[in-house]
Amino acid sequence: MSRSEGLGIERLVAKLLVPIAIASGALVFVGFFFSDFVGGAVTGRGWVAISLVFFGSGLGYLAILPYGDEDDDPTRGYLLRVRRTGLTATLRAFVGRQDPLMVGVPVSVFTAFVALQTAFPSPTSAAVTAASDAVLRVGGPLFLVAVLLAVCFCVVTLLGPWGEIKLGGPEAEPAYTYPTYFTLVFTAGIAAGIVFWGPAETLFHYQTPPPYFGAPAESAAAGSDALVYSLFHWGISAWSAYAVIGVPVAYFVYRRGAPLRVSTVLTPFLGVDGLDSAWGRLVDTLAVFATIGGIATSVALVSEQFLAGVGFNWDVTVGATGPVVFVGGLTLIFVLSSATGIHRGIRRIAGLNLVLFGLFAALLVALGPRSYVLDRGATAAGRYVVHFAPLSLYVGGEWVAEWTVWNWSWWFSWAPFAGLFTAALSRGRRVRTVVFTSVVATSAATIAWFLLLGGTALFVQQSGRADVLAAISRRGGSEAVAGFPLLSALPLSELLVFLFLALIVVFITTSADTSTLVVTILATRHGVVPSTGNIVFWGTFQGAVAIAVLLVGGAETLQALAVLTGGPFAVISMVGVAGLMRSWFRDERGHVSLVARLRDRLPTVSTHRDVDPPGED
Repeated sequence: MSRSEGLGIERLVAKLLVPIAIASGALVFVGFFFSDFVGGAVTGRGWVAISLVFFGSGLGYLAILPYGDEDDDPTRGYLLRVRRTGLTATLRAFVGRQDPLMVGVPVSVFTAFVALQTAFPSPTSAAVTAASDAVLRVGGPLFLVAVLLAVCFCVVTLLGPWGEIKLGGPEAEPAYTYPTYFTLVFTAGIAAGIVFWGPAETLFHYQTPPPYFGAPAESAAAGSDALVYSLFHWGISAWSAYAVIGVPVAYFVYRRGAPLRVSTVLTPFLGVDGLDSAWGRLVDTLAVFATIGGIATSVALVSEQFLAGVGFNWDVTVGATGPVVFVGGLTLIFVLSSATGIHRGIRRIAGLNLVLFGLFAALLVALGPRSYVLDRGATAAGRYVVHFAPLSLYVGGEWVAEWTVWNWSWWFSWAPFAGLFTAALSRGRRVRTVVFTSVVATSAATIAWFLLLGGTALFVQQSGRADVLAAISRRGGSEAVAGFPLLSALPLSELLVFLFLALIVVFITTSADTSTLVVTILATRHGVVPSTGNIVFWGTFQGAVAIAVLLVGGAETLQALAVLTGGPFAVISMVGVAGLMRSWFRDERGHVSLVARLRDRLPTVSTHRDVDPPGED
């Protein structure tokens, strides 16, 4: 298929998507804002289908645009480019370009997992859960130390001389503007969990206070402590787990010519030529497994949570097939987005994600309890800074294992694909910019979100405007429903709920399309550009795993299995950082630290005395 033919098909598809998006959007608008008028004319499954058609056609149209020659620009994300071919060539390229080990092991493992979960659901779930609990309890100190070291590495890189290193050499230029760069990094590294947990986590800690502070449950002090711990679990520490994978990969790719692989973090020990060794391939295979497990779990759980929230808010029933239909629709969306490439679907949907994110936050500021949120937020942010080091080292028994250690393991399990994606985007950037963007800027956005939603949730709960905790309890403790009674207690609640649901869909899409592209690159033979067929296969496979675990009831078990990969990557990250620091000490001399540059800009205070001391001529 020629390039012109491909563009012709894309234009035709776009023309078809526009009327579909308009028609389905009109139905969604009427059903959403005039639900009393519609009544029971449409079933719960019908609304799910109409909503998916609306989101799918709208996001699909956005992914296909633009049509210009900029798609062929080799400077745009050249490590993430995709080769587009016709059907026959696609099938031939798919077979010839796959790495048998990278395909065989993950496919076999997930197939075996689904088979065991189907045949022996209780023993399989019990075994995986027991293994996960044991790792989190016994390995708790490992995760705490690994995350704290990751934070220290980021601080040293930001302030020290090696932050001046330019990835790709002095003449390299970034492929994307800084706003686009931040948008891609932020939306890839955080999935729809930020939407659900924004109001929910603070309330959970308010109801069951962390032992570190020891405040009485549901007291004013417990509310302040809850906000602090929410910031701790989603702030600097969490995002640092991505940087300790992304920075070493970026440095060795752009300064030493290593391939774009997670195993590249081991370059100081294996050498560039040794990355195809058993150790290197083991790391890459584990990265593929962790990425698929993490994303498939997120897609499955998000579907259940999304529909649980819809059912709570509108009292509709979608049945057992509802989540399957939802996951199928999501899969079509993120496969199309990833197949169109980094500079089209992924970039544009990520931009839409950030716009919706900012719009929702602005509306919440305008409509919510501003003075309460500002007062509690400022206090919580200050206490977060003061207690950061003690919280990072606090072991704290079962509560810390179930919350802090679990969070750190989950973030490390996502680190391979999020770190690799950040590295691929970072050519032409200084190391300091990479760390600032992937840790400081992203944490600032996340912290602001949790202060805003968490503070609003506390206000609504404490003031009695809505009993969010009771609503969560009635739904079996699901965090998915927390946002709905919260938003229903505010003005313009219909608009807020609509944006809330849209954010869920777009957030999971931006993570899933990125992970699909990263898995495709890892599973393709070294030095070979992946084809569209590779993208479609791995995106479909992730969706198939999500659907399978929904059907056999193993979403939480798969999540526990994916969390187990966090331990190996916590160790790999520490080894990688040690090797990177050794390389910098040996090979990167002559750089000036940020502290020295700031010191040199300070005015010089002269100690010379122009006037002779008293008593002297």
